[in-house]
Amino acid sequence: MEAFRFPPEFRAREITTNGTSIYVRAGGAGPAVVLLHGYGETGDMWATMAVDLARDHTVVVPDLRGLGLSSKPAGGFDKKTQAGDLAGVLDELKIDRAALVTHDIGNMVGYAFAAQYPDRVPRFVLIDAPLPGVGPWEEILKNPLLWHFRFGGPDMERLVAGRERIYLDRFWNEFSANPARFSEAARTHYAKLYAMPGAMHSGFMQFAAFDQDAVDNQQFLSRGKLRMPVLAIGGEKSFGATMATIMRFAASDVHEAVIPDSGHWIMEENPAATISMVRSFLDAKT
Repeated sequence: MEAFRFPPEFRAREITTNGTSIYVRAGGAGPAVVLLHGYGETGDMWATMAVDLARDHTVVVPDLRGLGLSSKPAGGFDKKTQAGDLAGVLDELKIDRAALVTHDIGNMVGYAFAAQYPDRVPRFVLIDAPLPGVGPWEEILKNPLLWHFRFGGPDMERLVAGRERIYLDRFWNEFSANPARFSEAARTHYAKLYAMPGAMHSGFMQFAAFDQDAVDNQQFLSRGKLRMPVLAIGGEKSFGATMATIMRFAASDVHEAVIPDSGHWIMEENPAATISMVRSFLDAKT
């Protein structure tokens, strides 16, 4: 099986909810877990982990609003709205509670969901990306590697059109400990998906919403910290232990982990360690 393809026993469907259509893959049986992807990838990034977790979990893997095979609406890219997308998906699947495993932009959607629906999230894993408005957010924004947070608009979309692979290669290369581990097959796969009509616009809008996300997250924080167990994972050559530092501003029960020999693209660079850490946390009794 190619690393970004799911096995045939996973069922794929489109779920219409919250003013959009979300492409969802689901398989397995047992306690539910949702895997949320980030920018530069789609839910396909989780295929290898989904196969492992599906041995004893019901695994739900959406494409975020506007990305992958989900529809490309004009708006709604703030993470509070996208948390509503996830609530609608789980309601349609008749899943009351689900652990969250999230990466990059998925962290932000997952946090908005956990903050609004804490009783629906028994455990929460966040991997290698900060939360707008939380902890050292303003300092993180000063990092020149994060220039893309403010890159967007119609002119930028026209500039990138037809050059999606060139644009995305920069992220896959600069945020990797070893760019060779982000395979050519995966690059080709994701570049094709991001070249779909409306996909790059949707990607830029994910970042353009960060200011609103920061406002929303401050409101969530004013209600108190998350109380479910949280595992904050950073890539050794990326956020590392800073992930736990960030999450201690937002959650009261934070566990820290670092994926060795990995940059940001954890499922490409060190999938075995990532799957092991996530499974150990999800299986923990306390």
